[in-house]
Amino acid sequence: MTLREADKSAGIAEGDLTGLADAVFHDISDGVICADCEGLIRFWNAGAERIFGFSRDEAVGQSLEIIVPERLRQRHWDAYRRMTETGQSRHLSNEPLSVPAQTKSGQTISIQFTVGPLPGPYGVVAGIVAVLRYATLTSQELRRLRADKRGM
Repeated sequence: MTLREADKSAGIAEGDLTGLADAVFHDISDGVICADCEGLIRFWNAGAERIFGFSRDEAVGQSLEIIVPERLRQRHWDAYRRMTETGQSRHLSNEPLSVPAQTKSGQTISIQFTVGPLPGPYGVVAGIVAVLRYATLTSQELRRLRADKRGM
């Protein structure tokens, strides 16, 4: 067995999440954002940079409001508080939510995301993590298909 083959076979071991964490948090194209219970961004990966246009340095420490359109902020904070208090979302965890979001330039885009509570000490929620994806093109295509269907 060559060193490369040995390295490949030893590369994914049960319980060794270092490589997995690097791939998920840094290398995937989906956005990964973690915010504390006050809604301040604590983690912002390269996928989030690409989707929203804010660098990691610009986003970390800022409120999630930098990506939530003003007209949706009350609903966003109501749902956010519910999840930080209960650890539960009222949406099914296996279905991504589709919502408008806002980029650094102020452009409104469509995103799909899933969220989960970030456990803290003593079983309390320390924050929320979201994995999200740019979905503007998909959303536009769905609207076009619905319009075509109505026009039949």
